[in-house]
Amino acid sequence: VQVVESGGGLVQAGGSLRLSCAASGMTFSIANIGWYRQATGKQREWVATVSSTGTTVYADSVKGRFTISRDNAKNTVYLQMNSLKPEDTAIYYCHVVVYSGGYWGQGTQVTVSS
Repeated sequence: VQVVESGGGLVQAGGSLRLSCAASGMTFSIANIGWYRQATGKQREWVATVSSTGTTVYADSVKGRFTISRDNAKNTVYLQMNSLKPEDTAIYYCHVVVYSGGYWGQGTQVTVSS
């Protein structure tokens, strides 16, 4: 199983970024997939999840600003991040959960300047 995140970068406060998570080596359509983030010196925290049926759930801190979606034809999950704040600065990780277990990507850095 391989999980690869991309799309991070440097953006000003109020700006937008779209992260991508491409997964391979499993049956993507049955996977539950979450985005997590870890800021320097802090614990990794959950951001959002999209289930195999398309149900989405968000952390309160990003609700109304972030949107998670999936494209099973491309084996990819997206995280659209709008109205970014400096406190959104972190490494963002994708976590793919299938019957065989959970798999993490290497992360992608998001930096929001004030």
